[in-house]
Amino acid sequence: MVEREELAAWLRLLETPGVGLETARARLAQAGSLDEALEQLPAPPPHLPALIEQTWAWLQADTRHDLLTLADADYPPLLMQTADPPLLLYLDGRRELLRAQALAIVGSRHPTPQGREHAEAFGHGLAAAGLVIVSGLALGVDGAAHQGALEAGGGTIAIVGTGLDQIYPRRHEALGQRIRREGLILSEYALATPPLASNFPRRNRLIAGLTRGCLVVEAALQSGSLITARLASQAGREVFAIPGSTHSAHSRGCHALIRQGAKLVESPADVLEKLQLGLDVREETTPDAPEPGWSPALKRLLGLMGYEPVSLEELLNRGAGTSSEVSAWLLELQLAGLVSRLAGQVFQRRART
Repeated sequence: MVEREELAAWLRLLETPGVGLETARARLAQAGSLDEALEQLPAPPPHLPALIEQTWAWLQADTRHDLLTLADADYPPLLMQTADPPLLLYLDGRRELLRAQALAIVGSRHPTPQGREHAEAFGHGLAAAGLVIVSGLALGVDGAAHQGALEAGGGTIAIVGTGLDQIYPRRHEALGQRIRREGLILSEYALATPPLASNFPRRNRLIAGLTRGCLVVEAALQSGSLITARLASQAGREVFAIPGSTHSAHSRGCHALIRQGAKLVESPADVLEKLQLGLDVREETTPDAPEPGWSPALKRLLGLMGYEPVSLEELLNRGAGTSSEVSAWLLELQLAGLVSRLAGQVFQRRART
């Protein structure tokens, strides 16, 4: 663990007004040592002593709390190879996960039910195969990917855009606490840093930089997930995307990535094949069709639906039955977990990966 005097020096370098991360790295490179990099700095900010005390107390409060510096021999080598590595990494959880092979899974904060299932299934399958799943603890795809990895008994790292003395979003409090116990939460931001909007695009470079590849599950064309994918590509990492409906805005970002050269994947095995890590997925399949004893009408309705979102009106146009019949059958399929209802009178068949 970092010593108190060293901690104070690193925080002085980072927190001094007008310095910033890029200047701090340049000072270190030119000076050759932390002490020399601190020479001729402007006066430290008034809040620095309190921040040093707060950070030191946090480090002493729990054996799972830790801090890595850019000079630490355990600093993640993949992150060190990126263009913009942080000087400090705050850790809460299993530090050893930073040495494992990792894959990023990112996507929409408001995924379709199918997208959420894909994220959890890929997180589960890839974690079970031995990959550490890295994401950003956001609502939607991020949370589902973390959850899948945890349920597989595998490793997961949440890289956040706040200080580690808080969990954001608040709706992921329970998930965040579980990751602290079973995985790792990581941040480059000092304690008490709030969830500022500008923090999250910068956070994305760590998700891309810490991993061997990036899988985008669902993303709109203006999604932050595409920023993560672009950063991964620029760092020489593999980019994967799951295709979806041509009518869904949630799929357009993935389709754009595929046109730009991302690998189209349909299963966790596709990801492992491309990464060539010598890992195998344990095949786990869940039926996505009704029980054999169910009526031919239900089976026919599922066939007419396909796997793209479809409106009740379109199902009627396809000859699925009368309005009352189709509505009743859709309700039955929803209760069985085979169909999800989307906004409005729109439905989607659920396929398990």
